Amino acid sequence: MGLWTGKQCGSTYVPSTIYRLLKPKVSGNTINGLNQSNKRQPKPIFWHNSKRIIFGRLQQWMAARFFVIPIFWRVGYTLVRQLKMLRNKPNADDYPSRELPPKNWTELVKKQATAYGADLVGVTAVNPDWVFEGYEKRLPRMIVIGAAMHYPQLSKAPEPAAAIEVMDKYNKGREIAILLRNWICEQGWHATAHSGPFAGSINLIPAALACGFGELGKHGSIINRKLGSSFRLACVLTDVPLVEDGPDKFGADDFCHLCNLCTKQCPPEAIFEEKQLVRGVDKWYVDFDKCLPYFVDTHGCAICIAVCPWSRPDLTAKLVDKMLRRQIRATPVGLKFIYD
Repeated sequence: MGLWTGKQCGSTYVPSTIYRLLKPKVSGNTINGLNQSNKRQPKPIFWHNSKRIIFGRLQQWMAARFFVIPIFWRVGYTLVRQLKMLRNKPNADDYPSRELPPKNWTELVKKQATAYGADLVGVTAVNPDWVFEGYEKRLPRMIVIGAAMHYPQLSKAPEPAAAIEVMDKYNKGREIAILLRNWICEQGWHATAHSGPFAGSINLIPAALACGFGELGKHGSIINRKLGSSFRLACVLTDVPLVEDGPDKFGADDFCHLCNLCTKQCPPEAIFEEKQLVRGVDKWYVDFDKCLPYFVDTHGCAICIAVCPWSRPDLTAKLVDKMLRRQIRATPVGLKFIYD
C-alpha cells in the first residue's frame, strides 16, 4: 500500500494519528459548499497559501512528505526535460504579426503548446464563477493545457510510484505553461502561467470542462475521450484574441450513473453514488472530509482515477464508441464488457 500511516479494517479506513492531531474542526464540505443552494465563488481550501487556509497545517505536513521523498529523482528528470523543451523555442523571425485574426492566433497558440509537449490544449473565456474568493479576474481568456500521465505508473496508486507520476506531470504542465507564457509575452500580449498541485486564482476543472477536455466523472475528476482521467492540468491566462472551444459530451456522465467501480474501490468511502448539490449546482462530488485524510496519508492517493475504466488505454476508445452508439440508439448499455 505504499508509505502511508493509516489503517484499514475491511472496508473501514482509520486516519493516521498525525492527521487527527492536525485536522481543523471546520468541515471541508461546508467550505466547498456541499448542500448549499446559492451559487457563489469557490473558497480556497487546499493547495493555497498555508497561512491563509483552515487546512494549512495539514497541507504543510503533506507537502513536506510529498516533496522531500522523491525530490532528487524528480529534480534531475525535470531538468533534463526542460533542456529538451527549450529547444522548441521559436526564432525571432518566426514571430507572427499582432494584427492576425483570432482564428489564426488560436491556431498558432495551440501549435506552440503542442510543440512544447501539451497533450491537450483548449481555449475558453474566464468565468468569474471559477475565480477563487479573494482573487481577481485580471485577464479575459484561458489556454488550458493537459499533460498525459503514464498509466502503468498511475495504476500502482496509492504507492509512491503513482504520486511521483502525478507530480512529474504537474511539473511538465508547469514547464509547458511557462514556455507558452513567455512566447505570448514576446508577441506583445499579457500572459501569466499556472499549474498544479498548488492552486492559483482560478479553479481549473470547470475551465477545462468548458473548453472541451471532457465530462466530470463520479470521482470528481475530468474524463477525457482519449486520456480518460489520466492527465494533469495547467493553464495560461492571457489577453490574446482567441476563438473559444466548446464542451465535449460523449456519454461519460451517463456511464458514471451506471458504474460504481471508483465508489467501491475508494478506501475511505468518500465517493457518492449520486450527484450532490454544491454551490447551487447538482454535480458529482467527493466527500472532502473522508477523502482528505487518506489523500494526505498516501501522498495523494489517486486510486479512483487509476481504477476508472476510462483511464485504461485499452478501453477508452471502446467506451467512447459504446456510449456514442448508446446515445444514437437511446437504449441502455451494460458494463459487462469492462471485465471481459
